[in-house]
Amino acid sequence: MRIIVMFDLPTINEKDLKNYRIFRKFLIKNGFMMMQESVYSKIALNQSMATLIANKVRENKPPKGLVLSLIHISEPTRQAEISYAVFCLKKKRQRKKKIKKNRMT
Repeated sequence: MRIIVMFDLPTINEKDLKNYRIFRKFLIKNGFMMMQESVYSKIALNQSMATLIANKVRENKPPKGLVLSLIHISEPTRQAEISYAVFCLKKKRQRKKKIKKNRMT
């Protein structure tokens, strides 16, 4: 399961900038990775962990900010997709080509 957090925080004065930095550092310390500016994602093991993470984010959001979304995306865990992904990442073996030399006489 993947959690994506998108937010829009004001950065007008020094206090707003400080709150933005604190929230961003909180996300990074808790294992979120930046996908693009103000969009962070994290993988959770199950639904209860995802709920716990979402509650932590809500508790630590700045007072003037707006957390746009907490999205829970479940990912397939079947072996077929995993084996297919591994198959696509394997290097192809290069076949040796026999080169016929043309001799000019």
